[in-house]
Amino acid sequence: MQQIYPALLAAALLQAAPLAAAPTGGNPHVTAKAKAATKRKPVSNAPDPTEASIGGVILTNTGEPLPGATIFIKGTFIGTSTDQLGKFSLNASFDNGPVEILVAYVGFESQLVKVAKADNLLSIVLAPSATLLLNETVVSASRVEENILRAPVTIDKVTGRQLERLSTPEVLAGLGQLPGVDVNSASMLFTSVSTRGFNTAKSERVIQLVDYMDTALPSLNLSPGNLVGIPELDMESIELIHGPASALYGANALSGVVLFNSKDPFVYEGLSVRLRGGQRNLLDGQVRYAHKLGDKWALKLNASAFQANDWIANNRDAASFSSNPAGSPLGYDAVSSYGEISNLFSPFQNRPASGTTPAYRVHPELYGKTVHMPGFTEQELIGDDQKTTSYRVQGALSYLIKDDLKLTLEAKRGEGTSTYQNQSRFRIKGLGTNQYRAELKSSKGFIRAYSTEDFTGNSYELTQLSALIQNSPTTEGGTTRYNQLYFTTFNQAYTQAREVNKLSIADAQVAAKAAADAVHLKSSDPRFSELRSKIVADDQPGRGAQQNFNSFLNDISAQRSFRVSDAGTDLILGGAYREYRLGSGGKLFSDTDGSRIRNYEYGAYGQLTQTLLQDHLKLALAARVDMFKNFDPSFSPRASAVYSFGTDKQHNFRASYGQAFRSPSQTDQYLNSDVRTFILLGNLNGFEGYSFTNAEGKSYTPGTSLAGYELSLHKLKLEKASTVEIGYKGAIIPNVYVDASYFRSRYNDFIGGTAFVGNVDGTRPTAAQVNAGLASNFTDPSASPARIIFAAHNNSQEVRTQGATIGITYYLHKALNIGGNYSLNVLDRSNLPANFRTYFNTPKHKYNLNVGGTVLHNLSYSVNYRWVEGHDQELPFARGYVRTYRSTDAYLGYTVPKLATTLQAGVSNLFDTNNTQIIGGPQLGRLAYLGVLVNVK
Repeated sequence: MQQIYPALLAAALLQAAPLAAAPTGGNPHVTAKAKAATKRKPVSNAPDPTEASIGGVILTNTGEPLPGATIFIKGTFIGTSTDQLGKFSLNASFDNGPVEILVAYVGFESQLVKVAKADNLLSIVLAPSATLLLNETVVSASRVEENILRAPVTIDKVTGRQLERLSTPEVLAGLGQLPGVDVNSASMLFTSVSTRGFNTAKSERVIQLVDYMDTALPSLNLSPGNLVGIPELDMESIELIHGPASALYGANALSGVVLFNSKDPFVYEGLSVRLRGGQRNLLDGQVRYAHKLGDKWALKLNASAFQANDWIANNRDAASFSSNPAGSPLGYDAVSSYGEISNLFSPFQNRPASGTTPAYRVHPELYGKTVHMPGFTEQELIGDDQKTTSYRVQGALSYLIKDDLKLTLEAKRGEGTSTYQNQSRFRIKGLGTNQYRAELKSSKGFIRAYSTEDFTGNSYELTQLSALIQNSPTTEGGTTRYNQLYFTTFNQAYTQAREVNKLSIADAQVAAKAAADAVHLKSSDPRFSELRSKIVADDQPGRGAQQNFNSFLNDISAQRSFRVSDAGTDLILGGAYREYRLGSGGKLFSDTDGSRIRNYEYGAYGQLTQTLLQDHLKLALAARVDMFKNFDPSFSPRASAVYSFGTDKQHNFRASYGQAFRSPSQTDQYLNSDVRTFILLGNLNGFEGYSFTNAEGKSYTPGTSLAGYELSLHKLKLEKASTVEIGYKGAIIPNVYVDASYFRSRYNDFIGGTAFVGNVDGTRPTAAQVNAGLASNFTDPSASPARIIFAAHNNSQEVRTQGATIGITYYLHKALNIGGNYSLNVLDRSNLPANFRTYFNTPKHKYNLNVGGTVLHNLSYSVNYRWVEGHDQELPFARGYVRTYRSTDAYLGYTVPKLATTLQAGVSNLFDTNNTQIIGGPQLGRLAYLGVLVNVK
């Protein structure tokens, strides 16, 4: 059936009569009622006298040109956009009489213009919309085009013109200006997006799509920001759904969807070039070229290159898991320092002399004391590799099979260098994806197939790199390691200070640390550079720090919409099949036999929509069923209602209930990486083992009972969430636009990770095996099969949250738009045990204030002030408190229409407030640039 269904749908698409105009940004109140377009004769290579040109200019009611307005022949994909002077032209057939063109521009009333014959002197005037966004449409909320005011869920849209005015170095970072949106930057180009809490540095609960293709790395199920996405020059808009969206999008849409809509080469023709340069050696170049090859073919090419000096983490506070406080003479584990190997001195380390090995005695005053070696900073480990880069190329070819049926073939490659944070900090160097797409699309549906391949380049992990350096021999071929030398020196110096020099305990600790630090390897030592280069180039876990994976994601999906009745009943049916082919050469996954691991999931969805009360009430019921290779089926429903009133339906109240889920990542399921000191394993069958501490927080002592330390991890299952929300979107008075929402959510079976002692086959070690393994810290298989294991697991505790957002924009004048938004997120702790970790990671309060507009006809500007309240963060890498931060971003652009050129200046974090957005991440300072944007139509 999986093979038959796409074929049947293809036949249905080919036979479908178009009902609505295709463009995003068209007026749904016009297109939804449009009659079927008449057929056109096929266009041959020879001149056809029936083909004629429609052209002219699109103006405001004050006579100013509207660059970027879209013009479509109603009911078709045939369209274009205006140039910097507001001019346009396109071909149309008058074989069957007059044609109607739909003219649209954000913030203006759309016009449906009947053209009876060829006319190159059209002058079409658009009046400002009395209801602001009446003609603004979105496609992500219901997977079909609809007015943004009547979307059933909380959704935001960033238009192409707004994207031009974002001054952050990475476009996702600019989404923090939207209400209810959290952004976390782990480095300059690696930004994660989240909504409604449970924020992380890797955005695993919000899916990120480009033209509905998932941008996540197949191996890790995470999106690396827009590092390997599409350039801003090719972005028509960004849509962001807040909250659960699995009913239409399936796995991992637990907290929302970010959809990038690219520009159609049939509509946005011409050459566009953007060049920017600025602080931190910023150089950014983008180019886009699109051209119609006759009336049937269109070509699009994109390329971009970005480089700058990356932000570097430098948090010297003590990590939450450090045995000692910051500044301790015993050393401590700093948040942004790596490889602080620790040693707990104990009588078990004493040994008598044997052969050539001298006797070793730990000073009794050090029993029970933990000493930390100094680690290496991020700057030391990265060295001269501080530049962050992004390179992207893309090509697409589109063919109009019919006026309302388009075939698109696309290929793109993106790779970049940045820093990513999860269990550790990773320097991703040359990481990227190759992606290919084939899509057949009409106004009634689509068939889409795409394939994504990821690759690691020369990426490496900082914690492993530093730990392996510390554990290296002090000389090539030697037997004494740096960590052994350090702790031995500390003990000997302490003994000397106490027993010979008669120093106090405190002074003896200081003297011992100074002596040990003196023998510690320094980053300026040539031996450090030699070891670093060797370990960074080695991808064998436990021996090298380089990461190695290369996996594929193959996805095929289809959707068809139906008009069930003329009484306002519409139906959408769709389905998708997704297959992973995981590969790492046995270095990340359990593909140790040399063949790729195959994993799959598939699902089907439907949505029934009914309008009532003369189109004032819209009811929708959506549901999706997903099947998995490794998990039980999942059912995701969504029910919604939107009631609109007012002369132009400018007041819209919505209510919805939805359920969503997140499936465990491929690493959660199939991880198998032995780094010697411990092993990371996937959890598909469950584990029995022992925790390091009991319920009272006491560590295990050899020879005592293990009964209080027993641990059981059940096999993984899906994360689940359910949300109820209500909201209002509309113009409360002319020129004042309000968007408000309130939600309550329940979350179950959150996926986290834990370390424990167990056997790799999942069984619980015996007490004898545990005691035998303690001497080598569970690293000697000849003594004990027990290992320290890190694995993913579900938390059984239900977590409840609630929150609200409100945004207000006052369109006072073309020269002055004033706006602001406020977001509230509250974690309900009434049912949570004391000290329970929720990983909520979201500020309770945050707000934005913004102002923008266009003055003197061609001078545009925008200023945004963002304030985020300090809050606790619990991340796999570190836990701590992120202080309140604020940022002011500004943009200024001056357009010279006759030269099709805009001179640009922008700055993010204008006042250089050194913001830290994630615990363990870098301080983000000011970044200012100057640039030029050229659009040649």
